[in-house]
Amino acid sequence: MKIEVENVQKKYKDQYALQDVTFTLEGPKIYGLLGRNGAGKTTFMDILAGNILPSAGRIKIDGENPFDNQRLTQSICLIKEGNNFKKDLKIKNVLKIFSFFYPNWDHALAMDLIKEYNLNPNAKIKTLSKGMESALGITVGLASKAPITIFDEPYIGLDAAARKKFYQILLEEYEAEERTIIFSTHLIDEVSLLFEEVLILQEGSLVLQEKAEFLRENTCAVTGTVEEVEAFINGKEVLDKKELAGMMTAYVYASMEEAESSGFKVEGIPIQDLMIYLTERKKGA
Repeated sequence: MKIEVENVQKKYKDQYALQDVTFTLEGPKIYGLLGRNGAGKTTFMDILAGNILPSAGRIKIDGENPFDNQRLTQSICLIKEGNNFKKDLKIKNVLKIFSFFYPNWDHALAMDLIKEYNLNPNAKIKTLSKGMESALGITVGLASKAPITIFDEPYIGLDAAARKKFYQILLEEYEAEERTIIFSTHLIDEVSLLFEEVLILQEGSLVLQEKAEFLRENTCAVTGTVEEVEAFINGKEVLDKKELAGMMTAYVYASMEEAESSGFKVEGIPIQDLMIYLTERKKGA
């Protein structure tokens, strides 16, 4: 499903959560939606899921507005970090309700995930720990088989082993049946290898949209003498640079192959670090 975001703004009193955000997401892919707290990520996901309206601009999914549009909303599953389910419901009731709403619901997968995460179908939501509630959210998100599945910090309270299992199952399900998956997280290093495309928001504005593979191949940390590095980065876009004892490390948009052939010590820039450099630069500007 094609998602078109056109000059979207969202204002709460005198504060903008989103400011003139424009981009397009083309079809099945795993997207990383990144940014610091307050960047506007959750607001954008709520608008995309049809939960709220933008103050200006518009979002179209296959040419239609998702707000108050049942045909579209049953194709979108948004799992937030908490409060996804009514507290008095039992787990089995939650699964039944969502199975009615999502046409592609995979009951067998839901049961497998309930077993994988040791969830009791008769337990009420209000009795679950934070990690167990997150595991239920993951279960619903994956079993929905929604063409647009959105995870907003979905694993609060899960330990490292449980998170790793989630990433593995998500990738298996995506490879078996592609869909658009939008993943917002602060644990970027854990999941960045899943991302096919990365979007970074800062203070309500889009500061980057790029294919993850391009970023991995064309951003690097270059280390050498100050004179050599300054000569290499001349005319290039520099994210940051540090000097110590006559040596310099520059974080720069440049081909790793070009930097290595010039004789520098070269390292890739993890996507998490790239997000930090970009958002710090945006804030400073």
